[in-house]
Amino acid sequence: MKKTVLLSIFATLLLLFVSNDGNAQTKTTTTVQVIQFHSEHRCMTCNKIEELARVALKKYPTIPFSLVNADDKKNEKLCTQFQAYGSSLFLYNTKTKKIKNLTEMAFMNAGDQDKFIKEFNKNMDAFLKS
Repeated sequence: MKKTVLLSIFATLLLLFVSNDGNAQTKTTTTVQVIQFHSEHRCMTCNKIEELARVALKKYPTIPFSLVNADDKKNEKLCTQFQAYGSSLFLYNTKTKKIKNLTEMAFMNAGDQDKFIKEFNKNMDAFLKS
């Protein structure tokens, strides 16, 4: 009987430990996001930057990607915050409010997927460490 009680207590503690460990992992959220601003009429390069950014983000599955129409009046405050008045690409930390402008990198490398992804990942890794 004593062994059964001890075994039951051990099994219960083990289950509690495992279930708490699993919950801790699901509550983890990222504070970094990628934001691409665009104008109402998007050029081929702007569309390509979106496509390549989404491909590059597959390495970072928890980081969200947002498209923001800079011509829409409801986004005026956000555009002012980022000083984005057309096509641009940013990394943003919602907790620290740190912003990294990737617009120049994106436009310079939009024609070369491998280079774009390499540069994007290099910038993202450095941003995540900072």
